[in-house]
Order: sequence, then structure tokens, then C-alpha cells
Amino acid sequence: MIIIDTALKERESANNPIRVGMIGAGVMAQGVANMIVNSVPGMELVAIANRTIERAKIAYELAGIKNITEVTNVQEIDVAISEGQYVITDDAHLVAEASNIDILLEVTGSIEFALAVCLNAFEHQKDVVLMNAEMDGTVGPILKRYADEAGVIVTACDGDQPGVEMNLYRFVKSIGLTPLMCGNIKGLQDHYRTPKTQESFAKQWNQNINMVTSFADGTKVSFEQAIVANGTGMRVATRGMLGLEYRGHIDDLVDKFEVDELASQGGIVEYVLGAEPGPGVFVLATTDDPMHREYLKLYKKGDGPLYSFYTPYHLCYFEVPMSLARVALFRDVILAPIGPPKVDVIATAKCNLGKGEILDGIGGFHTYGQCENSDITLTEKLLPMGIAEGCKLTRNIAKDQILTYDDVELPEGRLCDRLRSEQDAWLTQNLNSAS
Repeated sequence: MIIIDTALKERESANNPIRVGMIGAGVMAQGVANMIVNSVPGMELVAIANRTIERAKIAYELAGIKNITEVTNVQEIDVAISEGQYVITDDAHLVAEASNIDILLEVTGSIEFALAVCLNAFEHQKDVVLMNAEMDGTVGPILKRYADEAGVIVTACDGDQPGVEMNLYRFVKSIGLTPLMCGNIKGLQDHYRTPKTQESFAKQWNQNINMVTSFADGTKVSFEQAIVANGTGMRVATRGMLGLEYRGHIDDLVDKFEVDELASQGGIVEYVLGAEPGPGVFVLATTDDPMHREYLKLYKKGDGPLYSFYTPYHLCYFEVPMSLARVALFRDVILAPIGPPKVDVIATAKCNLGKGEILDGIGGFHTYGQCENSDITLTEKLLPMGIAEGCKLTRNIAKDQILTYDDVELPEGRLCDRLRSEQDAWLTQNLNSAS
């Protein structure tokens, strides 16, 4: 942390700020805009792209910015930024291509749209920080390959629970322990929540109703833990994760799991409902070093062999500028896949569905997402949750049935399907070489 704030102050003193372009202008994006503009030296939010351009303007105005210029081409962006104007546009690709922007922040939560912008940003030598677990959990591994080939970084961010988990995972490894579980503390999960049941909450907090629904129905935590698995090499113990409901302190979980079982699986990702302190994250770890064990006991971490470490909060947009600085200044990846996928999020019916229906996707009325190990997803041709939207059912589907590719017709010409096919081929090759 200290090295980052020192480096940012140096950039401020040198009048050489990190120039950020943001894609999306929803509630989280508005918070990020306010944070960068008013609380982060050495960084400027020089451009915001949003399909509804008025929302981009509002995001700036809420942060106190007045000198806002609407642009329609790359040349106008470059001129406006060089003249000290703050840019808004309804074309995200202009932000990806502009020369006066150093790094992109993707905050839309979309998949098809965001993928195209990310690939364009890579082509124009821009790093991308994601507040988009949905895209990352669907095609993140293959997207990372594209970024590597372009010589740029794509990463999840600090502040949201996966990034906080990864920071804790790295800390635990750095002090000589072996992480065996990365966990997410949640207060609610009900697979059958819909936009109708979540309508009042979404209005209360001025949030996207489908996003709020995905929080409640378990889809969001599934995407979050999938990207942690893909960034650590961990798996899930069972389809949907164990999802232990536990009302005590997270430290007491060390008595609920067997070290040998966790180790035999190579470590797992999980979530716990109702534990304290929520809504934070935790890592359960072990060590064979007798001196480590003795000192951990001295420092009130218990007798082992499992030890609990936790962060009691996640502060979403407050921490996102730290990610932008880590990438831009130190080439430090917060959380990204380390190879082919380990865990996917698969589509499961929320209700009885009929042949010919068009699926409404994440946070809708039709499906919820569950984690599944990627080798099983591939072998059984299970339908990824991030691919489900817009698919047409070819047969009737019962409530709680897992959907497969054989159950649907895919929309034509989608980028997400092409990249998913490339990712599946990569995983197949990797599994074949390991067998």
C-alpha cells in the first residue's frame, strides 16, 4: 500500500498522472469516478464511455467535474484530453483506441459488449482492469491469453471480494503457509430470487436490478469464486460448492474441515453463509513447519493444523484506483487466470422452462449459476451461465435441471461463443496432455 501511495504522489509532483478511461457509468462506476477525482493524487479519470451518454456526464458531475466534452471520434478525444477537458462518449471503442489514455477500467458487467472492447484495447496496447466477474468467469482464461500475446495486462480488481481474497491468499503464502481454502462470506442465498423479488432493494440503492438479483440467487458468488479458482489453481469440492451455513466466527471453521481432504483436492474455493465478520473473505491454510506452528500458537492462531486468516470487509470502488496504480506503475496483476479454466459457472433452471423460450441470462427469471469444475463442464457439455443469455431452448427443462449445449440453440455470430470455443479447445488439449 505505502509504495503505491508514494509512487502516485511522485506522479502528481511530476504532473504526469495515470490517465484512466472508464467503460460504464452505473452506481459502482460513479463511486470510482468520485474516488479518482477527489481522493487519488497522480491519477486522472480523463474519459468515460457509456451507451447512455447522459449517465457518463452525471458520473462526472457527481464528482464535481464541470469541464466536460462530448466526443465522436478518436481525434476529438486526444485533443480534448490534451486541453484538459474530461471526455464523455457513447462509443467505448474510442476510449480503447485513444492515444492519451493509459489504462482502461471495465465496469459494465456485460459479456459480449465488454469482450469486444477489451480485445480492441489489447490491440491498442492498453491494460484493462475488470470490475466484471461475469465476463472473467466465462472466458477469462482465453482473454488472458490474448492479453499476454499483446504484451498487456488484464486483471480483476482490488475491493471486490475476489481481489481481496487474492491479496489475502498472497499474504498467507508470503509468510510460509499453504492456502487450502479461499472463501467468501455471504449473508443470503436463495436460488429462486428474481427481478420481481429484488425490485424494492434495487430501487432503494439505485442499482441494476439484474445485478442485485444475481447477488441474491447465488450467481454472483459463483462467478466470484470461479475467478479465484482460476487465479489460484483451486477447484470446488462439489457442484455448487458446499455453502456451509454457519453463524459463528470464521476462525471456528478450522474445526469443520480436514486438512488431508482439502490438500488432496489441491485446495478449494468456497462460500459460507452468515458467518462473522461479514461481508469479508477468508483463507484457511496449513503448514508442516514446527516452528511456524509454535509461533502461530503464540500469536493466538490456534493449535492447527488449519489456521484461519480473514479480511472483515471489502470496499469495492474505494480500492479500485489502487488496482489501476498497481498495474500501471508496477505491472502487478491483482487476480488473473494462471492457465486453462479450473472452475466454471453453469446455468441451472430457476423454474420449469418450455421449448422455444429465449433465456434471459444473469440475474433474470430463468436461470441461476453454480460452480462446477471445468473438466466436468467440458465432458458433460454443460452450458456456461455467461453464454446462456439469448439462447433458445430446444426442449422442456425442469426446475433445478442443469442446462447443456444440447438443450439450446446459440445466437449466431457472437464473440463470446467463439472465445468460449477457443477456451474449451485449450482445456481439452491441456487435459489430453495431462492424461
